[in-house]
Amino acid sequence: MQIYLPIAEISVNAFLLLGLGGLVGVLSGMFGVGGGFLITPLLFFIGIPPAVAVATGANQIVASSVSALLAHLKRKTVDLRMGTVLLIGGLVGAAGGVSIFNYLKSLGQVDLLVNLCYVVFLGIIGGLMFIESLNALYKTRSGKRQPRKKHTWIQKLPFKMRFRVTGLYISVIPPLLVGAFVGLLAAIMGVGGGFIMVPAMIYLLGMPTKVVVGTSLFQILFVTAFTTLLHATTNYTVDIVLAVLLLIGGVVGAQFGTSLGTKLKAEQLRILLALLVLAVCGKLALDLLLQPSELYSIGFTS
Repeated sequence: MQIYLPIAEISVNAFLLLGLGGLVGVLSGMFGVGGGFLITPLLFFIGIPPAVAVATGANQIVASSVSALLAHLKRKTVDLRMGTVLLIGGLVGAAGGVSIFNYLKSLGQVDLLVNLCYVVFLGIIGGLMFIESLNALYKTRSGKRQPRKKHTWIQKLPFKMRFRVTGLYISVIPPLLVGAFVGLLAAIMGVGGGFIMVPAMIYLLGMPTKVVVGTSLFQILFVTAFTTLLHATTNYTVDIVLAVLLLIGGVVGAQFGTSLGTKLKAEQLRILLALLVLAVCGKLALDLLLQPSELYSIGFTS
């Protein structure tokens, strides 16, 4: 069933969009990521203009994050205090990111920027996560005890705060910086930023894996909602029809993803996420390197 998207100005199969939303919802529930790193490139692949894909993709993440977050709140695996600190940084980063996005859009460089950001960040993060996860899985199977975490420069920073749910007593500066960076990516790439925030929370902040997913979703929810609002009011690139179809699929998929996530070990979840990140990165890099079927197109401006 074909449906016309008024802002994107193309017709797309409605069931295809529902399926994409459902897939991203499953990922949100399983891994604690908004799924934007997957939904935005997939929208590119089916012909949605990048500016519309980024803004509407961020909107879809809101719904899938709400659904998954509610499930985690019931399990009491959300550190609201840590999530609030991350959120403050995220809102500042998102505001700056939208300003950069608008400037590059005026120069006509948004498409290239978004694709390059995806290839670089997904390649680095996916590779590091895959290597670390394999090492952690090997140590677990071989029976080797995990070494005690050593004190790092993060423990020496000022403005410390106690986070009782995660059992941490650290400076608020690293969470604020992580949140700001994720907010910047949310605005420019249309992602929730979970693919960066989840490993940062585990390896940089030292948070327990069982609390990371829910806390990540808390921050992602509000940052992507703020980003969507800014894009809608400054760029007018949020397609409501596209958003609703993705939302419906995302809400349903997130509930299944949350259930699946509880049945897998933390190391297995991280390996699966790393492989998924690398697969998307490879596809985008290939599209940048291969010669397009149409070398140029003719457009008309009023």
